[in-house]
Amino acid sequence: MTVALYLASTSPARLALLRAAGVEPVLISPGVDEDAAVARAEEEAGRRLTASETVSLLARAKAEAVLDVTVDGRPLDGLVLGGDSAFEFDGEVHGKPHLPRLALDRWRRMAEVGHGTLWSGHWLIDHRGGAPRATEEHPSGGAGAVASADLTFADDLDPAELDAYVATGEPLEVAGAFTIDGRASAFIGHIEGTPSAVVGLSVPVLRSLVRGFGVGWQELWTSPTGASS
Repeated sequence: MTVALYLASTSPARLALLRAAGVEPVLISPGVDEDAAVARAEEEAGRRLTASETVSLLARAKAEAVLDVTVDGRPLDGLVLGGDSAFEFDGEVHGKPHLPRLALDRWRRMAEVGHGTLWSGHWLIDHRGGAPRATEEHPSGGAGAVASADLTFADDLDPAELDAYVATGEPLEVAGAFTIDGRASAFIGHIEGTPSAVVGLSVPVLRSLVRGFGVGWQELWTSPTGASS
């Protein structure tokens, strides 16, 4: 019997990754104010959050934000996944630029630095039966993990390319102002780490979290993989 996976995200990239792995998640928009959540956490901590802390915080916030949602009048019955990504370079952590001028400025700086690290946070909640399953190992009913990948950009990026890329709108609502599965794939020369983490979700990490709740990875499969048409 298939175990349902609820994805607290509307990211096309995460959806495509899961579908390629044989999982058809139920998408739910979490509606989390990411900037406000990070600001509160940093005020409480009295310092800036690290990249790892930031993506962990937001991944958990997104997963927990959808727990009261009903689907077809019924509570969520399965596993609930929240994810978040951030790009770190030159000692700073960056999320989504939102504005073209910020995206362009960021790309100019990234081209100068030449490399950075993409961090992806994951938070999975065992919500089988319609409520979080609290255990001694998982008191909140959830568990999390962070994956990272180091990226090296092409060393010959020119201003015309960067202007054109930002003008497409693609980098505005994605962490780091680029997507490895889009036009920016041509600008990235080398990746060291889990490739899928660059897209915003490490499938191997998710498998490990799923198995940690006693659920077989294959129990999430909703369609055969490797089929050809």
